[in-house]
Amino acid sequence: MSGEQEESENLEVISARLLNVLSAYKTVIVAFSGGVDSTLLAAAALKSLGHANVTAVTAVSPSLGASDLHNCEELADEIGLTWKQVKTDEFSNDEYLINDKNRCYWCKHSLMKELLPISKDLNANILLGVNVDDLDDYRPGQSAASEYGGEFPLVEAGLTKENVRELAKHWHLPNWQRPAQPCLASRVPYGTSITVNIMSTVDRSEEILRKYGFDNVRVRHYGDTARIEVPPDEFIRVAEHASVLVEEIEKLGYQYVTLDLKGLRSGNLNLALKNE
Repeated sequence: MSGEQEESENLEVISARLLNVLSAYKTVIVAFSGGVDSTLLAAAALKSLGHANVTAVTAVSPSLGASDLHNCEELADEIGLTWKQVKTDEFSNDEYLINDKNRCYWCKHSLMKELLPISKDLNANILLGVNVDDLDDYRPGQSAASEYGGEFPLVEAGLTKENVRELAKHWHLPNWQRPAQPCLASRVPYGTSITVNIMSTVDRSEEILRKYGFDNVRVRHYGDTARIEVPPDEFIRVAEHASVLVEEIEKLGYQYVTLDLKGLRSGNLNLALKNE
């Protein structure tokens, strides 16, 4: 058996396992961020349960980038999802705004509060795109989701991040290569209060970088400093665009625009928690 045939067979096994997990449900709501995890989960639910029994819901708040909301709507339309958006209220919660280690808990708490009445109206289970590898990171939002009855079919089916990407590619999902895009609040170090203005500034800073072709990027907010993170193989391109990037990002209110020489590390602000 060739390596290609073996890979295809393995993907069929993974696919069957996920579809089997989802077949236990009747009607579902998928918390839909537009990332590859939630997109694969939604696509699998469609395959298993049919269009009439799957609703994708995207949480809208200042921590969601404008382009991310547009991406969710386009993706849902492209793969044939019934799509809704709900406004969440975490920015009215002081326990969220103080941005301590429980920030993600309060964010997911706000989302689940909005999803619960929809799930009752539709008599549907709430599903989230959490994979096995996510269990190894510090993600208190998973606890909030579980408290409200949220379920994690990708975990139940044993899918890792790599499995998710491979299966998304196998199913020809349009965003299978899309870099992970956590909420904008993840750009702010724990202990620095979150504001709508900071979220807007970070979002606009990252849009500037995307305009120049940097799709996998973070702009970390450190007061008057914007710290850019891109993969190390893109450092030279950043240097080539340095003058215009500095000029445009400084116009948003930053005094300093720097490049992190360690490169992009998703979730790296969680490292500070290990020193507590």
